[in-house]
Amino acid sequence: MLDEAIKLAAEVTKHAYAPYSEFPVGCVIIDQTNEMHVGCNVENASYGLTMCAERNATGNAISSGAKQFKTIIIASREAVTPCGACRQVLAEFSSPETEVILLDLDGNQRERHSLTSLLPHQFKL
Repeated sequence: MLDEAIKLAAEVTKHAYAPYSEFPVGCVIIDQTNEMHVGCNVENASYGLTMCAERNATGNAISSGAKQFKTIIIASREAVTPCGACRQVLAEFSSPETEVILLDLDGNQRERHSLTSLLPHQFKL
């Protein structure tokens, strides 16, 4: 299943709308029932309205009934980590052990992190 999700994360970058940054990003979230939820970045001329792939995938997951994220896979040209806002949004639905896998579009560069290592002092109510 993980290999399928990794391929899907790279595939969904093809649907990204990134005319300003020219930096497409795809995200797959695997939830507590092993369902996969996808998202890609959608840029806007008013940059503050841009939606990151991770937040789009989160919205997709939650609207499909997911409550807990097990694995988050993010694909981009350079295997970048999620921005701070996305880290906090992902933390809302993740455990400290939730795995974040970063890969480039060719799958040559992969990193694995726990969400806690990316956001060690997350805000929780």
